[in-house]
Amino acid sequence: MGEEEIVDQSMTNEGEEAVEVDSELSELDTEKIKMLPGASSDGTAASFQIVDEDHTLGNALRYMIMKNPGVEFCGYSIPHPSESKLNIRIQTYGDTTAVQALHKGLDDLVDLCTHVEDKFSEKISEGNFATEEP
Repeated sequence: MGEEEIVDQSMTNEGEEAVEVDSELSELDTEKIKMLPGASSDGTAASFQIVDEDHTLGNALRYMIMKNPGVEFCGYSIPHPSESKLNIRIQTYGDTTAVQALHKGLDDLVDLCTHVEDKFSEKISEGNFATEEP
Protein backbone atom coordinates (compact mmCIF):
# COMPACT_ATOMS: atom_id res chain seq x y z
CA MET A 1 0.00 0.00 0.00
CA GLY A 2 1.48 3.38 -0.99
CA GLU A 3 1.87 6.18 1.50
CA GLU A 4 -0.75 8.28 -0.26
CA GLU A 5 -3.24 5.46 0.24
CA ILE A 6 -2.41 5.32 3.94
CA VAL A 7 -3.23 9.00 4.36
CA ASP A 8 -6.57 8.61 2.58
CA GLN A 9 -7.68 6.07 5.16
CA SER A 10 -9.25 7.39 8.32
CA MET A 11 -7.00 7.81 11.35
CA THR A 12 -8.31 7.62 14.88
CA ASN A 13 -8.79 10.66 17.12
CA GLU A 14 -7.46 10.74 20.62
CA GLY A 15 -10.84 9.67 22.01
CA GLU A 16 -11.61 6.91 19.54
CA GLU A 17 -10.57 3.29 19.78
CA ALA A 18 -8.60 1.70 16.93
CA VAL A 19 -10.61 -0.60 14.68
CA GLU A 20 -9.52 -4.22 14.96
CA VAL A 21 -11.89 -5.96 12.55
CA ASP A 22 -11.80 -5.35 8.78
CA SER A 23 -15.60 -5.41 8.58
CA GLU A 24 -15.69 -2.28 10.74
CA LEU A 25 -13.53 -0.32 8.25
CA SER A 26 -16.62 0.67 6.27
CA GLU A 27 -17.80 2.70 9.31
CA LEU A 28 -14.66 4.89 9.35
CA ASP A 29 -14.67 8.45 8.05
CA THR A 30 -12.28 8.30 5.10
CA GLU A 31 -12.42 12.08 4.68
CA LYS A 32 -11.03 12.92 8.14
CA ILE A 33 -7.40 13.49 7.05
CA LYS A 34 -6.30 14.55 3.59
CA MET A 35 -2.84 15.21 2.18
CA LEU A 36 -2.71 18.68 0.68
CA PRO A 37 -1.00 19.39 -2.66
CA GLY A 38 2.65 20.42 -2.59
CA ALA A 39 4.28 17.47 -0.84
CA SER A 40 7.92 16.82 -1.63
CA SER A 41 8.66 14.05 -4.11
CA ASP A 42 10.68 12.05 -1.56
CA GLY A 43 7.92 12.25 1.08
CA THR A 44 9.98 14.11 3.67
CA ALA A 45 7.70 17.17 3.67
CA ALA A 46 3.93 17.29 3.41
CA SER A 47 0.90 19.21 4.60
CA PHE A 48 -2.28 17.57 5.84
CA GLN A 49 -5.77 18.82 6.55
CA ILE A 50 -7.83 17.36 9.37
CA VAL A 51 -11.53 18.25 9.34
CA ASP A 52 -13.71 18.90 12.39
CA GLU A 53 -10.72 19.61 14.65
CA ASP A 54 -9.29 22.72 16.29
CA HIS A 55 -6.44 23.94 18.51
CA THR A 56 -7.11 21.21 21.09
CA LEU A 57 -5.85 18.49 18.77
CA GLY A 58 -3.54 20.75 16.75
CA ASN A 59 -1.28 21.86 19.58
CA ALA A 60 -1.14 18.43 21.26
CA LEU A 61 -0.40 16.68 17.96
CA ARG A 62 2.26 19.23 17.01
CA TYR A 63 3.95 18.70 20.38
CA MET A 64 3.94 14.90 20.02
CA ILE A 65 5.26 15.02 16.45
CA MET A 66 8.07 17.43 17.43
CA LYS A 67 9.22 14.96 20.13
CA ASN A 68 10.20 12.61 17.26
CA PRO A 69 13.96 13.13 16.66
CA GLY A 70 13.48 12.47 12.93
CA VAL A 71 11.20 15.50 12.54
CA GLU A 72 12.79 18.80 11.54
CA PHE A 73 9.65 20.96 11.63
CA CYS A 74 6.00 20.64 12.54
CA GLY A 75 3.49 23.46 12.67
CA TYR A 76 -0.25 23.80 12.46
CA SER A 77 -2.78 26.47 11.65
CA ILE A 78 -6.51 26.99 11.63
CA PRO A 79 -7.08 28.62 8.21
CA HIS A 80 -10.23 30.48 9.27
CA PRO A 81 -12.07 30.61 12.61
CA SER A 82 -15.45 29.88 11.04
CA GLU A 83 -14.22 26.64 9.40
CA SER A 84 -13.46 23.59 11.52
CA LYS A 85 -10.32 22.62 9.63
CA LEU A 86 -6.80 22.08 10.93
CA ASN A 87 -3.79 22.26 8.61
CA ILE A 88 -0.57 20.64 9.78
CA ARG A 89 2.84 20.77 8.05
CA ILE A 90 5.54 18.17 8.76
CA GLN A 91 9.13 18.19 7.50
CA THR A 92 11.55 15.38 8.36
CA TYR A 93 15.31 14.93 8.07
CA GLY A 94 14.90 12.07 5.58
CA ASP A 95 15.06 8.95 7.76
CA THR A 96 11.27 8.90 7.93
CA THR A 97 8.45 10.30 5.83
CA ALA A 98 5.95 12.95 6.84
CA VAL A 99 3.17 10.35 6.71
CA GLN A 100 5.07 8.05 9.07
CA ALA A 101 5.73 10.98 11.42
CA LEU A 102 2.02 11.83 11.41
CA HIS A 103 1.06 8.24 12.19
CA LYS A 104 3.62 8.04 14.99
CA GLY A 105 2.44 11.35 16.43
CA LEU A 106 -1.18 10.21 16.44
CA ASP A 107 -0.27 6.85 17.99
CA ASP A 108 1.89 8.52 20.65
CA LEU A 109 -0.92 10.97 21.48
CA VAL A 110 -3.42 8.12 21.88
CA ASP A 111 -0.95 6.29 24.14
CA LEU A 112 -0.42 9.41 26.24
CA CYS A 113 -4.17 10.03 26.64
CA THR A 114 -4.73 6.37 27.58
CA HIS A 115 -1.95 6.57 30.18
CA VAL A 116 -3.38 9.75 31.71
CA GLU A 117 -6.87 8.25 31.81
CA ASP A 118 -5.58 5.04 33.44
CA LYS A 119 -3.60 6.94 36.09
CA PHE A 120 -6.55 9.23 36.81
CA SER A 121 -8.94 6.28 37.21
CA GLU A 122 -6.41 4.48 39.40
CA LYS A 123 -6.03 7.45 41.76
CA ILE A 124 -9.77 7.99 41.93
CA SER A 125 -10.37 4.35 42.86
CA GLU A 126 -7.55 4.37 45.46
CA GLY A 127 -8.87 7.49 47.14
CA ASN A 128 -12.44 6.26 47.39
CA PHE A 129 -13.70 9.42 45.78
CA ALA A 130 -17.28 9.57 44.54
CA THR A 131 -17.47 9.30 40.78
CA GLU A 132 -21.02 10.64 40.44
CA GLU A 133 -22.22 14.21 40.62
CA PRO A 134 -24.23 15.01 43.82
